Amino acid sequence: MTDPANRGLGEPAAPSGRRRFAILPGPARRRFSLLSRRDKLVLGLMVGIPTFIHVFFIWLPTIASGVLSFTSWNGIGLDRIKFIGLKNYADLFGGIYPPFWPAILHNVLWLVVFLLIATPLGMFLAVLLDKEIRGTRLYQSAIYLPVVLSLAIVGFIWQLIYSPDQGFINNLLGTAGTPQAIDWFGNRDLNLWAILVAASWRHVGYIMVLYLAGLKSVDPSLREAAAIDGASERQTFFRVVFPVLRPINIVVLVITVIESLRAFDLVFITNRGLNGLELLSVLVTNNILGEASRVGFGSAIAMVLLVVSVGPIILYLTRSLREEAA
Repeated sequence: MTDPANRGLGEPAAPSGRRRFAILPGPARRRFSLLSRRDKLVLGLMVGIPTFIHVFFIWLPTIASGVLSFTSWNGIGLDRIKFIGLKNYADLFGGIYPPFWPAILHNVLWLVVFLLIATPLGMFLAVLLDKEIRGTRLYQSAIYLPVVLSLAIVGFIWQLIYSPDQGFINNLLGTAGTPQAIDWFGNRDLNLWAILVAASWRHVGYIMVLYLAGLKSVDPSLREAAAIDGASERQTFFRVVFPVLRPINIVVLVITVIESLRAFDLVFITNRGLNGLELLSVLVTNNILGEASRVGFGSAIAMVLLVVSVGPIILYLTRSLREEAA
């Protein structure tokens, strides 16, 4: 037995039949980690480098454009930046800059055509190709080919189609090289619609691939159950399949809005966005990089384009996420 005199003051006696082990002070325990120092370094680089690139090339220019939109600057010398408040925005919305409102109208028209014509057509083609008809792979490749091509090549192709001298359409009408030939890009009343056909030709293939991938992921038992219940093929698609494609629908909507509002290449290649082809993106380029070098004014147009592009998407996604959470 342990002598009570040798116990520390206030230390309770050990119960009979039990041994008490003292925890001796020692070095702190090391935390076990599955990642080595090298793994942490590689992971940090993999996360840090893309984050830096994104912040440097996306967020910093966006913030800089927002600040410059309240200034008057010609792009030469930072000491010449002059803050003028909301004057740029007042000039835009007050009608002092005539091309602004036509550009807004053209962007809205671009969005309407994409939403009501090009996107439904792409979905329709996806439904047809999902039936595994003969030559499906060939049709997929042919319809998706415009998406692979750059917009510069797409513009060149449609310039050949619309050419008043040697164009396919005027040759088909028998008016090529004659005074009766239709100048599709030169006519202010026709050039926007001609460009929309070219842009839709490319957009249809993109939407078709997205919906085709979504249709392949639909559970076949859903269609079988609908067929057993007596639903027609049309009813099965709109009441069973289409609701299941909601994630794809959200992606398609976001892509369609972005593609329609950032449209630039085709109209700039055609006639630099003039003579009835004014778009917000073209106005930004013409003011910032044009001869006028109105960097502050062009930045104001860029911020309007940013709000118009991102605002509806954020509202729609927020509403969709709330509905899913509920």
